[in-house]
Amino acid sequence: MPSGFDPLARTLAHLPRCQEAGHGSKPVGTEPHGEDGVEMMGERDTHVPVMAGRVVELLAPALEEPGAVYVDGTLGLGGHARLVLARCPQAILVGIDRDPHALDIAGQRLAEFGDRVRLYQAVYDELPDVLAEAGIRRVQAVLLDLGLSSLQIDHPERGFAYATDSPLDMRMSPDDPMTAADLVNTATRSDLARILRVYGEERFADRIARRIVDERDREPFTTSARLVSTIADAIPAAARATGGHPAKRTFQALRIAVNSELDALAGVLPAAIGALALGGRIAVLAYHSLEDRLVKDALRTASSDRAPRDLPFVPDGYGPELRLLTHGAERPDESEIAVNTRAASARLRAAERIQEAA
Repeated sequence: MPSGFDPLARTLAHLPRCQEAGHGSKPVGTEPHGEDGVEMMGERDTHVPVMAGRVVELLAPALEEPGAVYVDGTLGLGGHARLVLARCPQAILVGIDRDPHALDIAGQRLAEFGDRVRLYQAVYDELPDVLAEAGIRRVQAVLLDLGLSSLQIDHPERGFAYATDSPLDMRMSPDDPMTAADLVNTATRSDLARILRVYGEERFADRIARRIVDERDREPFTTSARLVSTIADAIPAAARATGGHPAKRTFQALRIAVNSELDALAGVLPAAIGALALGGRIAVLAYHSLEDRLVKDALRTASSDRAPRDLPFVPDGYGPELRLLTHGAERPDESEIAVNTRAASARLRAAERIQEAA
């Protein structure tokens, strides 16, 4: 990446405006730059928000009125939020993240927007509690970016990466009680196999679970390198040669289980849809089929009428609550993936409320 390059500033130049920025907002991209981007709180920030232009394009029309509330349920390092606030100067951000370190960095990055920013440490399925604490009943826009943040991926000590040896942690919040090591060392073989099969869609789940249990009986797992080696040994040689890194699916499954990710997603989707004001919009970025299936089903259900199937018409109040804004799941184009390989698996879906909730 060239010296002085700010991916956020470049993206911002191509985004639609809600309206002209007022005097209260400083232009994005004016922070001091390092070789690879913006340096914040001692962190070298190379985070590029996924499908940023399309996300802003989808959410901006709902954020034109003064005091419009934009909820970023997965704030991370604040990349999407920074772009939305810069382009929609009337909007107020309610930013939620379970990772206190991410909130600290995001708070500094978003400080230029002053009292338009309200940050909360919470899991996103706690959205109703956060809105109640903020005194907000309805919101105009919600974004859920379900991928790991760069902060989590790029810090080996967090234990998310299988390519480097690190402690088996994988917690999105250090306040959470269970680590990946706790799970791997205490779960029964059948439970481990179920986790790998369901959350990782791993076809060798039984073999891997059996090998993990055998190895932990010799010595408990504490680091990723030994677990990766154990997983690789359990997978047939022919299968190891195809399909990417042999530990990829197992690490995904453990991460989902440690952080109860799918349970949280199943909880936040109806809460977020229910919080939308008339004309409000929701956008969700998913990164694997398990997430995307939940998102697809939730938006499809809310965009279908609720009248009994045998009625020849749809009574008032029984029509769809949402209108889909995307045709299926949109994907990043090749030019974005070339710059940001982490965007490759992204699937974006969005919808707009067209009828008040029953």
